[in-house]
Amino acid sequence: MTRKLRYSMGVSLDGFIAGPDGNFDWTAPDDELHQFHNDRVRESGGHLLGRRLYETMVYWETDDPNWPPVQEEFAGIWRALPKVVFSTTLDEVEGNARLARGDLAEAVSRLKEEPGGDLDVGGAGLAAACIRLGLVDEFGLFVSPVVVGGGTPFFPALDEPLNLELIETRAFGSRVVYLRYQAR
Repeated sequence: MTRKLRYSMGVSLDGFIAGPDGNFDWTAPDDELHQFHNDRVRESGGHLLGRRLYETMVYWETDDPNWPPVQEEFAGIWRALPKVVFSTTLDEVEGNARLARGDLAEAVSRLKEEPGGDLDVGGAGLAAACIRLGLVDEFGLFVSPVVVGGGTPFFPALDEPLNLELIETRAFGSRVVYLRYQAR
């Protein structure tokens, strides 16, 4: 059975994962939402990252005595999770990660055929490339009640419509709404 490739991020009501200035502070989860992320990542079979997201997430490879329990838990889950970093500029990665180069479609298709849990993809550029190649099977949008007016879009520009089916919704106390769609 082929593993699914899932793409999920925090997104503004107008569809951006970062504002015009690159700021995404409005996506910071409260404990309830963080626990939901922890539970999802715990079930993941691996995470595919672009360089910029890898450089952001390497933060979780450290220890911080000031982290609340939900963040400490996430750091442990993240460290154990196999990660594949797609980059042409990095020479090495740390933790439970490896570098990937070469044909993206071929590499991701091969990963999807390996045994294990579903895969996640993150980073706007890498996810956009996977979407354009038709490799993403599920989309998870954590919609925050904010309009940022521009910036980095969740979905890339496409040549034709991407038909999706809503398969899950959930509202959080922080007023964030989770929408999970399956590609049709």
